Amino acid sequence: MSDWIHNLPVLLMALVVFGFTYLLALAIFAAVAALATGERAKSFKAVSPGMLPVLGILFGLFVAFTAAQVWGDNDRAGAAVSREASALRAVMLLGAGLPAEQEGRLRELIRSYVEQAATVEWPMMARQQASLRATPAALAEALQLVVSMTLQGAGQQTAQREIIAALGSALDARRQRIIVSQAEVNPVKWWCLYLQAVCELLVIALVHCDNRLTSAIALALFATGVAASVLLIAAHDRPFIGQISIGPGPLLQIMPGGPSG
Repeated sequence: MSDWIHNLPVLLMALVVFGFTYLLALAIFAAVAALATGERAKSFKAVSPGMLPVLGILFGLFVAFTAAQVWGDNDRAGAAVSREASALRAVMLLGAGLPAEQEGRLRELIRSYVEQAATVEWPMMARQQASLRATPAALAEALQLVVSMTLQGAGQQTAQREIIAALGSALDARRQRIIVSQAEVNPVKWWCLYLQAVCELLVIALVHCDNRLTSAIALALFATGVAASVLLIAAHDRPFIGQISIGPGPLLQIMPGGPSG
């Protein structure tokens, strides 16, 4: 699905998905009703109702496999952001054991990195344009600052090692969230999902072609189920775009000088 659909509020996305699915069902209903005359009606009625549960099960499997991918992507994205925030929080806490000048510079670099991530990287991830080619300058400088420190005492040296490890963990978590930002349900899966739905709708219309009211009710019920399934998947399809996407909140909460910093 395109960016403009994912950017819609959930209510408007629901209107688009339900509207498209109902129009699809209406087109099938009208086409079968127009063709179901004379000998064609007898041929349509000869279609076995036993196909309905088989096609329904296949559609359910399509939905389950697609939804499993989407939930997995969202779980990985949320875990990456939380791990990144936890690592940066650890850097700031451990920084208290460093000399005052170095601690202040380290906090400034963390603040700069968080601001950059929230204002630049998040919109880029929403557009699937974020890249791993460039290392964030603020974290790179923070790592160089800590590595180059000449420290005294076992306490400061231990803090230095732990800060380096935490900065490495933050960098790895950033890589993971950028990788996950590229994940989405590919067009082939969407086409196959709707093609399976069309097959089921068509068989429903053929089986009930002699009773238009029954056909309309059955088509409407199945179309509602299709639209609800598609809406649920589409609303969670790409982790960093849309009304219910994963935001930079955990990072902003640990920003130095902020409410929790």
